Amino acid sequence: MGNRVFTIVYLVGLFGAGILRGFYAWPNRRAAVEDDRRTSADTLLLIPASFGLGILPILYAFTPWLDFADYAIPAWAGWIGVVLFVFALWLLWRSHAHLGRNWSPRLQLRPDHRLVTEGMYRYMRHPMYSAHWLWALAQPLLLHNWIAGPALIVTFLPLYVYRAPREEQMMLERFGAGYRDYLKATGRLWPRRSRSCDSDRGARTVESRNSKSEIRNNSEARNRK
Repeated sequence: MGNRVFTIVYLVGLFGAGILRGFYAWPNRRAAVEDDRRTSADTLLLIPASFGLGILPILYAFTPWLDFADYAIPAWAGWIGVVLFVFALWLLWRSHAHLGRNWSPRLQLRPDHRLVTEGMYRYMRHPMYSAHWLWALAQPLLLHNWIAGPALIVTFLPLYVYRAPREEQMMLERFGAGYRDYLKATGRLWPRRSRSCDSDRGARTVESRNSKSEIRNNSEARNRK
């Protein structure tokens, strides 16, 4: 019975995360794209990650096909998984909310794209990836199966290793010194607690650069008119 509770928690979270992603993806479905860095490798790596996050857990929950790989863990470990999972979902929500129309599921930049340094992004550059790693750690504590449990850890790692550096390079090329300051002031997946003052100072510098860039863009737009 306990295992079933944790499985239900996972399925509810999976459904909620799907609704969340759709909510923020829908307004941007027809947005103009100025810089598209998608590659065939992105697609090839997204497929197994989606499989590890969704398909295998669903097979585990609704079919007996993976029962041979089940394992047992104490109930308290499952509840630790619940805490991690809830925090992952919260972080995923806040990451989307702070990015707003700047978010894209692909490596793309839009003409009006800006460098977001507010909210979670004030302290770390990739809170959305952090959310997925927390999700991956929670999954084997909620789904007690040697195939479905660690599936996201195994399938998300190659995607993250391939994509995160390319994303940062794309942002560096777009925002230049502003993003370089941001790199120095923030951690990639978690805050640099020992450098909180530097983080605040770096965020203010980036915000200043963003404001100047917006003013310059608006001026150029008026001149073209």
